[in-house]
Amino acid sequence: MDPQAPCPCGTGRTYGECCAPAHSGTPAPSPEALMRSRYSAFVLGLTDYLRQSWHPSTRPASLDRGDTPQWTGLTVLSSTSDGDRGQVHFRAIYRESGQWGYLEEKSDFVVEDGRWYYLSGNPQQGVLKPGRNDRCPCGSGRKFKSCCLS
Repeated sequence: MDPQAPCPCGTGRTYGECCAPAHSGTPAPSPEALMRSRYSAFVLGLTDYLRQSWHPSTRPASLDRGDTPQWTGLTVLSSTSDGDRGQVHFRAIYRESGQWGYLEEKSDFVVEDGRWYYLSGNPQQGVLKPGRNDRCPCGSGRKFKSCCLS
């Protein structure tokens, strides 16, 4: 991805300033930064990074990226850390088979040897039904009726 392009995680910074350093091996400074870098990795298909940032005690043997939806937006609802533990509550918007949906999760993180890891989470999914005059979930900033409604 172009380092000057907007970061997929939605911070408003460039990819090079935001998630690229984590994707290149620099430890994320907080649970929220790690979660954002993981979201960007899902968007970009960086399976190796997703596995490396997953704590070994809960890491799956493999990740199936075959049925991955088109991720279009991320909202961090809350983020906390206390010592070597952290939690991030987020909502990610996606489009799949012409339908809009969301994945919401409270994710648990742990730091070991100066590096944060995703530990676990309880994801909940749902259908997103934007109204005609709502902002389009694709992230364009336009109204849904004049963007992706068609």
